[in-house]
Amino acid sequence: MLFNLLKGKRGIIFGALDENSIAWKTAETVHAEGGTFVLTNAPIAMRMGKINELAEKTGATIIPADATSEEDLENLVAKSMEILGGKIDFVLHAIGMSVNVRKGRSYTDQKYDFTSKGWDVSALSFHKVMQSLYKADAMNEWGSIVALTYMAAQRTFPDYNDMADNKAYLESIARSFGYFFGKEKKVRVNTISQSPTPTTAGQGVKGFNSFINYAEKMSPLGNATAQECAEYTVTLFSDYTKKVTMQNLFHDGGFSTTGVSQEIVDSFSE
Repeated sequence: MLFNLLKGKRGIIFGALDENSIAWKTAETVHAEGGTFVLTNAPIAMRMGKINELAEKTGATIIPADATSEEDLENLVAKSMEILGGKIDFVLHAIGMSVNVRKGRSYTDQKYDFTSKGWDVSALSFHKVMQSLYKADAMNEWGSIVALTYMAAQRTFPDYNDMADNKAYLESIARSFGYFFGKEKKVRVNTISQSPTPTTAGQGVKGFNSFINYAEKMSPLGNATAQECAEYTVTLFSDYTKKVTMQNLFHDGGFSTTGVSQEIVDSFSE
């Protein structure tokens, strides 16, 4: 069921790689709800994914940008306003990467050059994106900026590695920048802490399939899917959540507040 929640609204969506990604599902849902947007990703990610297919499907323009580059982001913001015909109403930051994870290095044996690169891509880029928008006065009043995170920022999941630190930093940026964006521009900044989701990036984490099954058994409502996350994101982009800001919003079927489920207890009783 569609409600035209984003009719007339304009935005930028970072991180759509393929049909498994939350950013991809969000772009499709935003389009269905009447929003228009620019798609962006790093050039190397664009070569790996299917972003051209998504752009054709949604009528979006693609602007390549390295989210760690201030120059690229300034160009992205300026061109997006030109293409879309005005200021921005919504932004999705769906970027995350750990070189240590990719290279199979454990949390206790990090290569710090890898750590720094992952932090820049996964966390500091969120600050760079918002600073570029802020300095250009690119956001409309009551606009909404959302970044995707995971509850490893609060609890320990050994194989999530240094991405846990990156997500904790990302969430702190949302609170800190959210204050200034709210006070001075009336713009909302939130993070969504999503269930483990079988995206291309998510499946790169060691033991992911086992963990997603565990989370399914722990969550009273079951794991939230990528499509469900997209729909939740659209509510945060809409005018129905104007006073929600600086929050880390758990979208995980209740996993984050469940101590233990009956299914898990039963599995140890067999």
